[in-house]
Amino acid sequence: MYILGVNSVYHESSAALLKDGVLLATAEEERFNRVKHGKQARSDNPHELPMQAIGYVLGHAGITLADVDMATCAADLDEMRRVHAEGLPSAWNDAGDRARFLANVPKIPQVLAEHGFRGDFRWVPHHTAHAASTFLASPYRDAAVLVVDALGDDAWSTRLYHGRDRSLESLFDVRYPASLGYLWETISVLLGFGVYDAAKVMGLAAYGDPAVFRAAFDRLAWPTPDGGFDMDAEALRFAEIMYYPPSAYHDRLVELFGIPPRRPGDEIAPVHEHIAAALQAKTNEIMLHLADHLRRRTGSANLCLAGGVALNCVTNTLLLAESGFESLYVQPAANDAGLAVGSALYVWNGELDRPRTAPMTHAYWGPEFSDEEIRAELDRRELSYTVPDDIDATVARLVAEGRVVGYFQGRMELGPRALGCRSIVADPRDRAMREILNQKVKHREYFRPLAPSVLAEDVADWMEVPGDTLAADMMLVTYRAKDDKKPLMGAVLHVDDTCRLQAVSAATNPRYHRMISEFKKITGVPMVLNTSFNDQEPIICTPADAIATFEKTQIDYLAAGSFLVAKV
Repeated sequence: MYILGVNSVYHESSAALLKDGVLLATAEEERFNRVKHGKQARSDNPHELPMQAIGYVLGHAGITLADVDMATCAADLDEMRRVHAEGLPSAWNDAGDRARFLANVPKIPQVLAEHGFRGDFRWVPHHTAHAASTFLASPYRDAAVLVVDALGDDAWSTRLYHGRDRSLESLFDVRYPASLGYLWETISVLLGFGVYDAAKVMGLAAYGDPAVFRAAFDRLAWPTPDGGFDMDAEALRFAEIMYYPPSAYHDRLVELFGIPPRRPGDEIAPVHEHIAAALQAKTNEIMLHLADHLRRRTGSANLCLAGGVALNCVTNTLLLAESGFESLYVQPAANDAGLAVGSALYVWNGELDRPRTAPMTHAYWGPEFSDEEIRAELDRRELSYTVPDDIDATVARLVAEGRVVGYFQGRMELGPRALGCRSIVADPRDRAMREILNQKVKHREYFRPLAPSVLAEDVADWMEVPGDTLAADMMLVTYRAKDDKKPLMGAVLHVDDTCRLQAVSAATNPRYHRMISEFKKITGVPMVLNTSFNDQEPIICTPADAIATFEKTQIDYLAAGSFLVAKV
């Protein structure tokens, strides 16, 4: 039985394919159409399906839409209509937008049918799909499940579940306008970034002092005795994020923080760092509060996270260290890109009541390309290349010599982290390498940290490890470097001496593991600097993407498959 999962309703459009409950492939549309998030979240396009991602997952299995038995999408039409009828807050607060949105969402199965789908179609609620994407993909048979994002189908921003075997019991909800996801979007815009720039704010937070604006954030958001949290809706005015420039809806925040909204491109001042730090501290406080309630309610030793807020590596690490749970699992595509996987798994395990299959222990589910395909693209572009006897030993030597290498191999990663298949690698030892990459290759802000990929067997010798989690394998936690190792990690240490690391296993990425092992032989350091292979664009997918980004940046070498290309 083939089950196709689709996400298209808002953003992070994606597709996933199960065969008899086993995940075969999943990918985000942005990697194919080169549009960040796949598409804009608009009321007139929820039925704009990720056809290239769908084509990829079907092609990987060697089937067509006509061969798919069931298809599913993360949306609850009944709840969406109820929200509209009762005038509750939603993603669309203009009456015309709401009407268009509600008219277009039901077209999704029709669009699939127009492309050849003849099977059964199922809707899965947004937060249920998030919960399934983490619990049903985890190695646990019993877990507390925490889903935290901006907003679901039903005017709730946060949902708590107890996962047992193949079932998910909803325990508790937090209702909009209490929304950590929207809080991050609002503060991101206030600080001069975009609504999708939570990662930038998280990086900036390490530079600030959370105490400066702790009292201000205590007035904006607070935990409640029932285990949830609440927020000052009038001060935050989330409903206006999409409709007005910052000055029109940040007046209360301007009064609270004593600064005007920062314009994009303006200098970042200490006050901006302090606001970011206080936001991170408030998020930590509320997430720990939720996790504590969930642990006491479920009695489980395991915690599963999903929703956009689950991409906050700092908070994830705090939950691992201080929540009382023994083990943590985070869906690698915790944002809406994971909804395709989650909705498909929920149909298989939850609705069809079929046994669970192997857990999702890595993020390598995208396209891969043969040496023949890579060579053809290199020849088409008339690029000179060599074929070293040992490409990975050669890459390790180049990195040890201070070169920056675009590293393209294996199946593309799912989620926002490049994990050694679509990566830029460099020497982690020299602090100057961070500035080189941020300024000359990535063209991004000075405060953005760069991450190390560390041999899994060496992580405990180099880092302070707070607990058991597969999230480290997918770059979803931050560990503090041990004092005696810090001098050898200058380029990958954040200002607070932490690293958003990736633990690289020989079992899940043998080629990347071998390359890092070769670097360790040369330098004694069991890691390389790893940042995503892109430049102000979605992470690359194809050999053509790799070549294009290589040519427009100051990357020194491209290692694609068995081939090495030097910058002329």
